[in-house]
Amino acid sequence: MIIIGTSGYSYNDWVGPVYPEGIDKKDLLSYYAREFKMTEINFTYYQMPNKFIFYHMQKKTPDDFIFIIKAHQSMTHKIGRDIPFKEFMEACEPLIEANKFGGILAQFPSRFRNEQKNREYLARLRDHIPDYPIFVEFRHNSWMKEPVFEFLSRLNLSFVSVDEPQLPELLPPVFKATTDLGYIRFHGRNAEKWWKHDHAYERYNYLYSLKELGEWVKKIQALEKQLTRVYISMNNHFQGKAVVNARQLAVMLKGE
Repeated sequence: MIIIGTSGYSYNDWVGPVYPEGIDKKDLLSYYAREFKMTEINFTYYQMPNKFIFYHMQKKTPDDFIFIIKAHQSMTHKIGRDIPFKEFMEACEPLIEANKFGGILAQFPSRFRNEQKNREYLARLRDHIPDYPIFVEFRHNSWMKEPVFEFLSRLNLSFVSVDEPQLPELLPPVFKATTDLGYIRFHGRNAEKWWKHDHAYERYNYLYSLKELGEWVKKIQALEKQLTRVYISMNNHFQGKAVVNARQLAVMLKGE
């Protein structure tokens, strides 16, 4: 099963390109869920979520909708001794109870490299959250090694494949699955703005061509039958370009 969605759904610049003018902000999720069956929730990186928020979010979506929750920055970027694993998972309980919790997206920074201490932390992460999917995204190509994939498989951690600018040290566009769950994130290929930008959204200002999307179709189809599920998330969210490309890729994967 392939499930395509976008990285987040609540963007002011989506009003017009994606959402109708005048839409109430509280109606964005239910409108989004008319078309898509999953989304990534990103605000959880910046602030710890709570049960109240997720309870009301899941009530706005159909029974088969899936939420992927981004790990809080204390779990990926500001790793210390006291990491709120328990608090984070308790907040996700309404999604778990509604069978709408797809897992945790742990996106690590480029400074998180393939080193012993970081491999030990990944094992610690799994120890503290043993029962739910964890999708691990790296930003440094030192992790692109077969022993790493074997290590992730042993821990039952799902490797996140990425499409991003082909700049030094970033990951190549390789679709690799280390569990029965595949995950691909499309960040865009805006190399010029990837490291140098005035606003973070500039990095994701990119519209994929049909040819560029087509580079992934055979890769996805080759692995899809071996996996329980493949999540595909479009993160090129500037002005709703993620939605355009999500729709296009969905059609291409159906062979239309």
